[in-house]
Amino acid sequence: MEHRDETRPQTAATRGRGPGAVVHDRDWPRSLRSSARCAAGLLGMLLLIDRAAGTLSGWRCALWVTLALLLFLVLLPARVSAGEGWLAARRPLRTRRVRTDMLVAARPLEGVCPRLILRDAFGVRVEIDPDVLIRNPELWYRLDEGIRRSEAAGTLLSGTTALHRLARRVDRETALTVFRSSGLE
Repeated sequence: MEHRDETRPQTAATRGRGPGAVVHDRDWPRSLRSSARCAAGLLGMLLLIDRAAGTLSGWRCALWVTLALLLFLVLLPARVSAGEGWLAARRPLRTRRVRTDMLVAARPLEGVCPRLILRDAFGVRVEIDPDVLIRNPELWYRLDEGIRRSEAAGTLLSGTTALHRLARRVDRETALTVFRSSGLE
């Protein structure tokens, strides 16, 4: 007799793989909570200090809440998602979506807060943190597919060296993660 599984197998699209799948930054909820904790901590300290000084009033409370909300908005990272031929960065007020299969330029910005700026043939520009791609190999895979298509079509005119350097870094970090999780480090 054959044994039948009661569970249904997942399709490739529901697991985040396959041509029609959309992948998201897995660490974004943690970053959202961290931003909220920082803003709430600042608000709590400001209210506590103001209350201890005896100067807490309604308008000062509103001022501290506004300040904490602004800190939250500054700390909130973009929510990055990608699908076949596109990459999007969603911020509180707008979403930018670049066609990765029609990239024209890619420019890394080094410094305290490194950024990767991607621009497509339609003039749309997306700015993302390269660490998001390193922490999420599936996002990098979607972007890399588009980069390869852009290179093959000849539309990617600048930034290929930086993208290849980022590809090596993603591959290295992914391999290290696999070795760590399997105990082969």
